[in-house]
Parts: sequence; C-alpha cells; structure tokens
Amino acid sequence: MIRKMGYRWRLRDLMADRQMFQTTDLVPLLAERGIVLSREQVYRMVTQPPQRLSLDTLVALCDILECSPNDLIEPTVVNQQITKTADGTISPEPITSRRSLVRRPNRES
Repeated sequence: MIRKMGYRWRLRDLMADRQMFQTTDLVPLLAERGIVLSREQVYRMVTQPPQRLSLDTLVALCDILECSPNDLIEPTVVNQQITKTADGTISPEPITSRRSLVRRPNRES
C-alpha cells in the first residue's frame, strides 16, 4: 500500500473564527503586507485548496489570522491500494467491486 499524503485547507474556517465572512475582506489585508492578488485569486484561495502557494502569501495569511501554518494546513493520510495491470504497470487506483444485473434479451423479468 502506498502512503499518500493529502491536506485539509482551513483558511475559510479560520476566517469565520475571526468574523471574516467575505473573501474580499482579505484583499486589502494582504495588500497591506505586500501581497497583491485579484478578488478572483483570493476567492479561489479561500474556497478551494491551493495547489501552489508562495511562502510570502502563507506568512501574510498567518499574520492576518494570527495563526501558524499548522493551523491553516492540516495534513491527512490517504491510503490507496496498488494493483498491477496485465502489462505489468502499477495502477494506484483503488479496487472497487460492483454488483451487476444481467438482463437477457427476449425474457420477461
């Protein structure tokens, strides 16, 4: 089994704890710290986990929310089962079973 790491992005939760309910609330606060992002960029950063985030932005968010990076990013472990395909390659997709219903033509159910 592969030990795959993921994370939970908690920016929205931390904002709510500080009575910040609009994503646009962050735009001027980030700008005060030298981080100039559009409203759309801030909206995406708040509503979905970022794939890339500069350390300057991370530090600015921690300063604004008075938190540490550990408060913003909660690591999680996602385990996946490895399967080998017929040609010998490894597929990290999990094996799932499905129930099937076989219907034969020209037969009444």
